[in-house]
Amino acid sequence: MTTESDQKQKTIVITGASDGIGLEAASQLAAQGHHLVMVGRTPAKLTAAVKRIHAESPGTQVESFLCDNTSLADVRGLAHDLLAAYPRIDVLVNNAGTVFDKRTVTGDGIEATFQVNHLAGFLLTELLLDRLVASAPARIVTTSSIGHFNGTMDFDDLGFEHGYQIMRAYGRSKLANVLHTRQLARRLEGTGVTVNCLHPGAVATNIWSGAPWFARPVLAVAKRLMMVSPATGGERLAYLATSPEVEGRSGGYYEQDRLKDPSDVARDDAVAERLDRVSRDLVGLGATAG
Repeated sequence: MTTESDQKQKTIVITGASDGIGLEAASQLAAQGHHLVMVGRTPAKLTAAVKRIHAESPGTQVESFLCDNTSLADVRGLAHDLLAAYPRIDVLVNNAGTVFDKRTVTGDGIEATFQVNHLAGFLLTELLLDRLVASAPARIVTTSSIGHFNGTMDFDDLGFEHGYQIMRAYGRSKLANVLHTRQLARRLEGTGVTVNCLHPGAVATNIWSGAPWFARPVLAVAKRLMMVSPATGGERLAYLATSPEVEGRSGGYYEQDRLKDPSDVARDDAVAERLDRVSRDLVGLGATAG
């Protein structure tokens, strides 16, 4: 039987790959010789990112796709294109993320932080799931955050129509990442597809450009003194994507390449099951089989 470690080259889809830790992870995975599928929102940035990868790792197979996570139609279009282009997908990295200073509602009628950071990746994963299972052994990796420890899951006001705050919305979306990881890992047990998430570190990336004006001086100092580099965050993402050390391990939350216990809420299976049902309804999917 062929094991995951026997596969020399993997086809790896990375969202949020045009900047920050997604781009740095792509750089490191390209250096390992993998086939990269880079997904980004901004055409110019994505083109520049692909150009960088080609320059660093000549001969590496790299393709790119545009997708704006504030549009579920875009996510569906991306999934359609990926399924048409790739007979196998070995690794899906759900890395795209953002924050919004003020409460923002997408064209789908959903609070934007929750949609971009959780629902878009949730939908993409569901639409690619059969292909990932057929490609097993395969991996699904999601960029969460230590911020999930402060996250709450109020199903009566999931979109913060009342009391929106940037970090409360961010924490909720990242808590959703961990809950989804654990729920999906249970569902995929025995399929050969593993599901894990991570806190890449407090990373100095452009995600915080959406922070309120009064917080930006503090963030600027934090970036210099306390935050890790995007390259370090990217290395941690690449670790979960391909390292043989985590082969076969599933349902984990990682910090600094080490398995950690997530928050109490993140370990609540009843909350995870309800989130799964609500998420499926919000993105227009039917109930999970079984």
